[in-house]
Amino acid sequence: MTEQQLTAANTTLKRIRVNGIELNVMLAGESNRGPTVLLVHGFPDDNAVWRKQIAPLVAAGYRVIAPDTRGCGDSEISPREKDYQVDNLVADLVGLLDALDIDRVRLVAHDWGAIIGWRFVLAHPERTERYVALSVGHPNAYGQGGISQKLRGYYIVLLQLRGIIEFLVTRFNWLGFRAMTRFPGEFPRWKASLSRPGRLTAGMNYYRANPGMMFTRGLPAAQVPVFGIWSSGDGFLTEDQMRESQRYVNGPWRYSRIEGGNHWMQLDAADKLNPLLLDFLQ
Repeated sequence: MTEQQLTAANTTLKRIRVNGIELNVMLAGESNRGPTVLLVHGFPDDNAVWRKQIAPLVAAGYRVIAPDTRGCGDSEISPREKDYQVDNLVADLVGLLDALDIDRVRLVAHDWGAIIGWRFVLAHPERTERYVALSVGHPNAYGQGGISQKLRGYYIVLLQLRGIIEFLVTRFNWLGFRAMTRFPGEFPRWKASLSRPGRLTAGMNYYRANPGMMFTRGLPAAQVPVFGIWSSGDGFLTEDQMRESQRYVNGPWRYSRIEGGNHWMQLDAADKLNPLLLDFLQ
């Protein structure tokens, strides 16, 4: 966010220790008014990926919480690969809400954040008023997404090459990384963040610590209202895995397709995404 946006949104940064890890957390809006919206980013992002949503949410009367998840942005890096297992990531969100004395949130999550978000909703429906899943559908729908989804998730296999893939994607000014992400507008921010010691490996450990994510099945259905949003320019996720998520939602379900936006729709198609968020969250 720019300095003007930060000021307008009454934004502060706070370090909060939860679940054995210190998180960098962006807080925006007035803590004593309006419902709370929790924004959870994915890989290779940090909370800055929400910079086009925070001010509109605050203007609409919400208190906004946007953490850097463990190992990402300016949050503490966990030293062990197993520290990034999804149950620990869910526990981080629970601990964060407890530390801030917040009972329930309206959750918006993207990419790996959406994976965490689904698992949070399934484990803690009493703490979720409603959930917006961006790009990634219910774990069962994603895991059973067929050959098309498996092919789009090729990078998950590559990321298992510990040490080797870190070397390969950063050669020649991160040529491999740029080829995988295909979003040149955000590349300078990613490079600056992930070039710091341990940061690239920490982000990749999300995939390494959860090897079964491509074949998940048997998880329960969500019991809260869910809004799935997919963008037609997404090269990593199929539309079917989001549409099929309706089968795993027992609460009210809504779906929207954003035409033209790439995987990072909150940046690439904010003008289309933000009205959808505001309509569902209210």
